[in-house]
Amino acid sequence: MERRKALGLIAATGAATTASFTGVPAFGAETGRAAGAAGQGRTRGMGGYTFTLDRNVRRTSVRFENRYGIEVAADLYVPKNTGGRLPALVVSGPFGAVKEQSSGLYANEFARRGYVALAFDPSFTGESGGRVRDVASPDIFTEDFSSAVDFLGLQKIVDRERIGVQGICGLSGMALTAAAADSRIKAVATASMYDMSRSMSRGHEDYYTREQRQKIVDHLSRQRWIDAENGTFARGSHEIPFDKDGDVAPSHRVLPKTLPADADPITKIFFDYYRTERGYHPRSINSTTAWTATTPMSFFAFRQMTNIDLLAPRKALLVAGADAHSRYYSEDVQAMARDTADLLIIPGADHVDLYDRRELIPFDRLDAFFTGNLA
Repeated sequence: MERRKALGLIAATGAATTASFTGVPAFGAETGRAAGAAGQGRTRGMGGYTFTLDRNVRRTSVRFENRYGIEVAADLYVPKNTGGRLPALVVSGPFGAVKEQSSGLYANEFARRGYVALAFDPSFTGESGGRVRDVASPDIFTEDFSSAVDFLGLQKIVDRERIGVQGICGLSGMALTAAAADSRIKAVATASMYDMSRSMSRGHEDYYTREQRQKIVDHLSRQRWIDAENGTFARGSHEIPFDKDGDVAPSHRVLPKTLPADADPITKIFFDYYRTERGYHPRSINSTTAWTATTPMSFFAFRQMTNIDLLAPRKALLVAGADAHSRYYSEDVQAMARDTADLLIIPGADHVDLYDRRELIPFDRLDAFFTGNLA
């Protein structure tokens, strides 16, 4: 139980957490977010990017539609002064992040190394389309990867037989799911992987009991009535904690506005990225707000690793920090697909270190992996 408290799975006391359904602010009440909306905060780099564009890389803002007709916003990173058709990578950021954060940093580095790289905002988030903002769908997010492959494969500078995927954190599970279902993706790498369906429906290290899972389903079902009656979409925790009495205790923010003195270590590392100049972005859900409160419903219904065997004979590289609380996700996938997935553990790295700590992100190994598997 103490371990769960340290991971933020037992709700802390204070204004950021509430067990009241009606107390959760309606969608838009806190931030007035809309597609492409900007907010307050400081970021490094030009145009709100949290990293500096390499001088040998050209970045272009692009748009394309997925097969559901939703416009996906992305940044295309292309190495300067190159010729011929190049290998290409679709790069996804963490769950609740935007392309100006971690995925852009990875895409910039891969382009510096000679790849065409595409960092995108998942549907309903960032600058991408979707009328309801900040709602997540494992199905549609998985589709976003394949639509990004569509886009890259139509570019004259891209060799469509050499397209891979780099997933980061919570979109990594959907990157693997997309690759299993789309053989145009020739190789996939992940960093700090999360299986968001497993996380939301079973809790960290599957700690939810059958009774707790039912309480979450009941909570989400009641919230749907409230949303339907109000004609709005409330915000709430996508990974739902319980209070000391065993009741669901959702929060209306992913992270607190200010870090409490007694914050658990996992909240601290996420806060240090999303809520500080290091990684803050006004369009990032993790930086400013929360997902829509009923988001977990579709993740209860959509298992992500069911067809992981179909990835073979293509290869996956799973990168995880030795000190990451999420490490077990990568270890479990590797155990499920030993002939397909290799596991790379980074000493001294926690989960968030692999978002932007260049001295810890194994770019040389990732480059070698894609070079060998996109041949």
